[in-house]
Amino acid sequence: MSPGNHSALFVLEGLTDQPGFQIPLFSLFLFIYGVSLAGNLGLLFLIRITPQLHTPMYYFLSNLSFIDLCYSSVIIPKMLVNFVSEKNSTAFSECMTQLFLFSFFGIDDSYMLTVMAYDRYVAICNPLLYNVIISRRVCVLLSTAVYAMGAFGSTVHTTYISSRSFCGTNIIHHYFCDILPLLNIACSRDYTKEFWVMMLVGFNVFASVLAVFISYAFILASILRIHSVDGRSKAFSTCSSHLAAVGVFYGSIIFMYFKPATGDTTQEKVASVFYTTVIPMLNPLIYSLRNKDVKEAIRKLVNSGLLSQSV
Repeated sequence: MSPGNHSALFVLEGLTDQPGFQIPLFSLFLFIYGVSLAGNLGLLFLIRITPQLHTPMYYFLSNLSFIDLCYSSVIIPKMLVNFVSEKNSTAFSECMTQLFLFSFFGIDDSYMLTVMAYDRYVAICNPLLYNVIISRRVCVLLSTAVYAMGAFGSTVHTTYISSRSFCGTNIIHHYFCDILPLLNIACSRDYTKEFWVMMLVGFNVFASVLAVFISYAFILASILRIHSVDGRSKAFSTCSSHLAAVGVFYGSIIFMYFKPATGDTTQEKVASVFYTTVIPMLNPLIYSLRNKDVKEAIRKLVNSGLLSQSV
């Protein structure tokens, strides 16, 4: 690949170069994608048709489901094609589009989890003012801010990467177009600009993590002041699903981008599999299986369907 030749093809290394694993991995990720699509679309539909779920908490959850649906769709379909293709090639423009969308929905996911933590903080620490503080207008403003942060961050990342020249090898040692694997094969690197790009990545992660941590510090303090065991249990149950989602998402992100450089691409691939494919599948399951309101809405929907069939 000659320097600055953005018309050439990249080759994605993929998850593995072992032919015997291609079909089993194809089946596995096809299953994951199917569950992710069904779970997130199902949750969106359920929240849409259930009046009891027309609250700020579920408004944010529906946005998270939409983001997860798009997030997995940016990565998995291309991955599935690569499992059954002889050469995993991708055009420069296609690679940059995937990088932009991956960054956009990844940042959105991070900040939407932060907004949901703030929502839980207000609900538990200021329950009497909840409907005033988390009004419909505030919900729209917060979700708009989330998507604006995603658009800004993804534009910065994609603009910087697309301005680099690539020479020598055109093999991306990853299964999709991500920032670090692309930087590793660039022959022209501006380390000052690269520092600020990675600082932006760090800011997005640690700002959202810090906001979640502060929210839950206040939530924990508020719960500990509740004398009733049932009251504490109810308060904890409203946060458990969100905490599970936060732990898996941020844990894999931090491992991927902030661990010491070892040159072991296998570890990086495994970590990125969690936040690009597994987490979008797990989130609707977590919120469905651990949320009483969602389970009740599903039960009513199933019962109404069975009733209509019997009639």
